[in-house]
Amino acid sequence: MRASKLKSERRTRRKRGIRKSVFGTASKPRLSVFRSSKHIYAQIIDDDSGVTLCGASTRHKALREQVNYGGNVAAAKIVGLALAESAKAINIETVCFDRNGYRFHGRVKGLADAAREGGLKF
Repeated sequence: MRASKLKSERRTRRKRGIRKSVFGTASKPRLSVFRSSKHIYAQIIDDDSGVTLCGASTRHKALREQVNYGGNVAAAKIVGLALAESAKAINIETVCFDRNGYRFHGRVKGLADAAREGGLKF
């Protein structure tokens, strides 16, 4: 129990440091990523007005059929492409990436790379 609490506290500390410099505006919203052991979630947020503009996850109905298991890099790539498509639909081209305290590798990197392939610029 103690080890998992320490791990969570460290991520929270890293997250606070990242959020000091990453802020989403209407012209350049923030792409925030959250990963659990079974799923990955991403959303584009306008911090000025406090509104989530669009989002995608492995639990989304449209993506559930494409994803066998949500806790791997392949699923993260599918979510990244879906998020880029929904961002294009509401005329968002540029975002600032918020890795939310996670290291930039594995699923987080897969999601970011897929979003870039889908047309988002970081």
